[in-house]
Amino acid sequence: MRLGLASTAVLATCLATSAFSADLPSRSAPPPPIVYAPVFTWAGFYVGLNAGVGWGGSRDVTVTGPTVGSSGVLSGGGGDGAFVGGGQIGYNWQSGAWVYGLETDIQYVGSNSNVSWGQYTWWADRGNDGGYFGTVRARVGYAIDRTLIYITGGLAYGGLNSSPLTGNTTSNTGWTVGGGVEYAFTNNWTVKLEGLYVDTGEGRRNRAFINPAGGVLPAGLYTATTNGGGNGGIVRVGVNYKF
Repeated sequence: MRLGLASTAVLATCLATSAFSADLPSRSAPPPPIVYAPVFTWAGFYVGLNAGVGWGGSRDVTVTGPTVGSSGVLSGGGGDGAFVGGGQIGYNWQSGAWVYGLETDIQYVGSNSNVSWGQYTWWADRGNDGGYFGTVRARVGYAIDRTLIYITGGLAYGGLNSSPLTGNTTSNTGWTVGGGVEYAFTNNWTVKLEGLYVDTGEGRRNRAFINPAGGVLPAGLYTATTNGGGNGGIVRVGVNYKF
């Protein structure tokens, strides 16, 4: 009888343990960890290329000739929708949604110019051979996730504006201001649209040349003088690779 009671107690204990174990959570493998995508940031170095169109401000060229009636003021001398292209390099810092940066660029300017004097057009559409300008600018922008809206300004050098008579004006310094919008279509690649106003403060330039015989104007030595007018604007698109 004692044996029977003991067996019954053991059996009851086993059944209770089995029922309790069934209520315990399964010891299966834990769920995989959640992997969060990295938050995009504008901070870091970047390099890129750009291309667009530029306009040089018009100005007058005063020509002094060897005889009475061979002197006058030639209007024009600005660039008419010139190709502008080059490269840029910069660095951004980001604090919350605000982005601060420094950028420098160098641009080739393929402008053509013409000047007219009364019924004459002198040296029309003479190319801006080797024209260039560059900038060193600060940028301040506001980021909306992968879209950056910014303003920019700083130092400009070189020149947008050449005269067919007095030649290129690419050894000047001045200022520039503008703005743009940039979009990051991957974590490393961005595309931007930017506009700049450039004023390189080009000063007085003189150039002497000889007008050959047989032309509309008398032959002889002429002097062309340009004053100022080293301003203009550009609109360009660019692509950057961010490290």
